[in-house]
Amino acid sequence: MIPIYEVKTIQIEVTNACNLTCANCTRFVGHHQKPFFMSLDEVRTAIKSLEGFKNGIGLMGGEPTVHPQFAEICKTYQELIADKHKRQFWTNGYGWKKYEKLIYETFEPKNIVYNDHKNPVVGWHQPLMVAAKDILDDESLMWELINDCWIQERWSASITPKGAFFCEVAAAQDHLYSGTGGYPIEKGWWNKTPEQFREQAERYCPNCSAAIPMPKESAHNDCDTVSKSIAEKLEKVMSPKFLKGKVQIFDRKFSRAEIEEYKKDWTPWSHRPYKQYTPDLIEKC
Repeated sequence: MIPIYEVKTIQIEVTNACNLTCANCTRFVGHHQKPFFMSLDEVRTAIKSLEGFKNGIGLMGGEPTVHPQFAEICKTYQELIADKHKRQFWTNGYGWKKYEKLIYETFEPKNIVYNDHKNPVVGWHQPLMVAAKDILDDESLMWELINDCWIQERWSASITPKGAFFCEVAAAQDHLYSGTGGYPIEKGWWNKTPEQFREQAERYCPNCSAAIPMPKESAHNDCDTVSKSIAEKLEKVMSPKFLKGKVQIFDRKFSRAEIEEYKKDWTPWSHRPYKQYTPDLIEKC
């Protein structure tokens, strides 16, 4: 794992509400009884806590444009993050037409990640709700894989209304499963080494499959793939998707040999064969 102060982006998760319910979503959209919406004061506190952080500060959901104060949030980013190149934005385009001018005022085009999920032949997600502890009997192998997790090394730490987290998927887990919350959102919270955030990793990572080499699945599937212990958690929190039967149970174990075989061509961070920044700006990978 890498220190939080070295991650490429720290996301401010202004909501976990979304107009879509893609399969195996990193924010577990569709499983929440009620989504959250950050207040403007919470957004300001989150941004101010990142004073001194050298890399990107993301605006993330869910789908951020469904937030009823999205315009005010953008203005807050403009006010508190002077360097436009540090501001980053993730969207599926839901509110693009309404907010296009404001979005371009707030973010550089190449700091926008645009994915409308409309193309049925692209969009492949690593399952995240298959608990590593359910599918690996070898605990040393489990931690070997977790300590080299691509999400933690390539993606983002996160701030939500429940606190700050070393990993965006850990943050999503904490909300869905009514966890104990993250670090206090105060200046310098992100200045942590792996040893210093180990307690969060031990709390969340064994319940996640991000680090486990396994086949990706289409984001357009009707069901999420979950393991037995996660299904029990979803039933406990009365997940709407679970109650509608929109999960499929993964109930097998992986050996070290199988893990090594899957590793050979495993690129879980590659969701699409191109990068799309805005509706009109697309680059081939």
